[in-house]
Amino acid sequence: MPEIIDKKVNLDFPLGHHLHCLIAQIPNHLRRSETGFRLVDPEAQWATIRSVLTLVAAGEGNLKKLHFLLFPETSLPFSHFDDMLATIEQSFRINTVTVFGVEHVRLREYRELLVRFSADNAEAIAGVDRDIDSGDVLDVPVNWCCIAIKESDGRLRVFLEAKSHPFHGEEYIDKFHDLYRGRHFYLFRSRPACFNFMAIICLDYLYRDLYTSNIRQIIDHANQLFFTTRQGLDALFVIQCNPKPEHRAYRDVLSGFYGEYLEDMPGVRETVTVFGNASDETCLEDQPALRGFGHSSVVIHRGHRLSHVEFGEFATDNFAGAPVCRLRFGSSTRLLYFNLPQQRELDPRTSRVPLKVHAIMSPDEAVTWRKITAAELTFGYEITQENHV
Repeated sequence: MPEIIDKKVNLDFPLGHHLHCLIAQIPNHLRRSETGFRLVDPEAQWATIRSVLTLVAAGEGNLKKLHFLLFPETSLPFSHFDDMLATIEQSFRINTVTVFGVEHVRLREYRELLVRFSADNAEAIAGVDRDIDSGDVLDVPVNWCCIAIKESDGRLRVFLEAKSHPFHGEEYIDKFHDLYRGRHFYLFRSRPACFNFMAIICLDYLYRDLYTSNIRQIIDHANQLFFTTRQGLDALFVIQCNPKPEHRAYRDVLSGFYGEYLEDMPGVRETVTVFGNASDETCLEDQPALRGFGHSSVVIHRGHRLSHVEFGEFATDNFAGAPVCRLRFGSSTRLLYFNLPQQRELDPRTSRVPLKVHAIMSPDEAVTWRKITAAELTFGYEITQENHV
């Protein structure tokens, strides 16, 4: 299982206030190549991503309050990786975290990037070097992501993670088509805000072997953090390019994560889990997925008070009876802006909604984002004491 590496970052989030997150649920158009999957039209994809970056940098409305920005797995063209970092460093506000998946590269290129950003990734280099020393793997493709953090003093820090377990469509009997298995996850411990979070890629949330699992590793690490510091894991961000976001495997893991069926798990009891997926316009080799993508979601403990609602763009449920409250968005290309709930013990008012959708934006043909108005949603529900997920 991957090693969890603690990293201290300087993020001066507002104390006592909820934080804000934006999911860019945009499509991926991918094709197979010698280096895994590549984007069919990198420039068009970069134009879409750049439109989101421009919107965030402008900060119209309450987008100035944005703290976390998520893009899907394998969504950024590798040729524009430096452009992405430059835009974040030059245009974004301080105390902003951006998580984005990048096109597959070979392991030799991934290691070069780790060395380039060695100030933040020194521990990860050692794990990659052990793999390189043990076999001929330099040309193996890597599915990876970047967590770019603009700290409170304006410094940009760049952390890289490789997916530890690729989805089955990326695995072949031929060893030359295997993807590299990442060896680490980062646990970011923010100061002075005392907000702890992680970011992982898609099926890393589900991966297990005969003896343990990624999610068990995360739970144990968060519990140890709680027992030693009385802090826990506040947020877990999962970026995806997932054609089956409603698969029962996710429900099973979420049930184990939040259920506390066999023992208390105080380190993750208040964790907010955010799944940011690609939209239903995603296609692999020009073949649209039969069951579609999309349906990004936010999952919190069932102890939160979250009312049953069902609108055209989002709904709340308990994921078929799981011990959770879930906010589930639609499948179309959208920007999804919402707040991350505070710990439920901090606000005992029974009428307060812990998780609010601030804005949903759709693109036009020129990739200009337009806020969907209240009149375009279907209303007609009432918050009552009995109306809880």
